[in-house]
Amino acid sequence: MTVDGRLARGERTRTAVLDAAVSLATTSGLDGLSLGHLADSLGVSKSGLFAHWRSKEALQLATIDRAVTQWQERIVAPALRAPRGVRRIRALHEARIDFYAARVLPGGCFFATTEFEFNARPGAVRDRLTEVFAAWTTFLERLVREAVDLGELRSDVDAALLAYEIDACGIAAAMRSRLLDPETTYRHARLGVLSRLRALCPDLTLLPEGPS
Repeated sequence: MTVDGRLARGERTRTAVLDAAVSLATTSGLDGLSLGHLADSLGVSKSGLFAHWRSKEALQLATIDRAVTQWQERIVAPALRAPRGVRRIRALHEARIDFYAARVLPGGCFFATTEFEFNARPGAVRDRLTEVFAAWTTFLERLVREAVDLGELRSDVDAALLAYEIDACGIAAAMRSRLLDPETTYRHARLGVLSRLRALCPDLTLLPEGPS
């Protein structure tokens, strides 16, 4: 029981550190992460953190994976409770905008920030981010194809293009809400995707006329 208790405490500490790292990365970038900074902010020893991550790159990679878990828990999982088809696509985008609007992360969006930070910098961190972005794109495209197969989107819809448009609205919302009026930005992001889906959906009773 003592060993199990130590393991549980260690895992809680690790999760708390990575949550802090995700938040910090949205304002300082992944390059701004340091064990010293994280230790100070959490009131723990730097040596204790070093036992988990032996290098800055290892910490960066673990932070990316934690951000993916947050994204799945806060955005993907709620959306998957919606019916398959256009309602699930809209639910996914709404959950994403809700996540931004709740100001969960001080810099808005971990992935929007790190994409710009590492898009021209080769290495293991960029490779991992590339995998994450590719998986997200594939997931969006799969949801669009499901909606097409169900007859809830027109048969001639380009799944890759629509997925790109939906993601672009999300990225724009994340970035512009930090500089412009956030309420207007989020409303435009919601309405942009909703209008696009309504234009492609044969059954408009599946979608509301305006953003929620």
